[in-house]
Amino acid sequence: MESISTLTLLFSSAFMAASILPAQSEILLGSLISKEVYDVYLLIAVASLGNVLGSVLNYGIGKYLMHFQDHKYFPIKKNLLKKAEDYFHKYDSKILLFAWAPVIGDPLTIIAGAFRTKMWVFLVLVTIGKSIRYSIIALFVLM
Repeated sequence: MESISTLTLLFSSAFMAASILPAQSEILLGSLISKEVYDVYLLIAVASLGNVLGSVLNYGIGKYLMHFQDHKYFPIKKNLLKKAEDYFHKYDSKILLFAWAPVIGDPLTIIAGAFRTKMWVFLVLVTIGKSIRYSIIALFVLM
């Protein structure tokens, strides 16, 4: 039972870290790896899954917010929104490989939803980026 609750905690931490809520899943992942009780690949998979699903939440938020873009009190002006969309499409969806990055990662996933990036493209790129990040963290802990 302890194993399931530990993995649930890791999943939840990674999920929150990918959403707009502050969380540090890397510290928890590193701690669990260093205990050498759990399979490293399982920990990476659980953290990656939680983090990707948190990004899917951000994608949904971005998509939902665009329903209000024509409202008077929408916080982003149309010309600025158009510039952001052009910039996002200029670098293509590949920029989502950096959805793991601090500061820019959460906005990238929200923007991807707002500009209706295909979900399968979003999932592939975000999963690759976030899985690589957690794998690198695991490598550093194991060294």
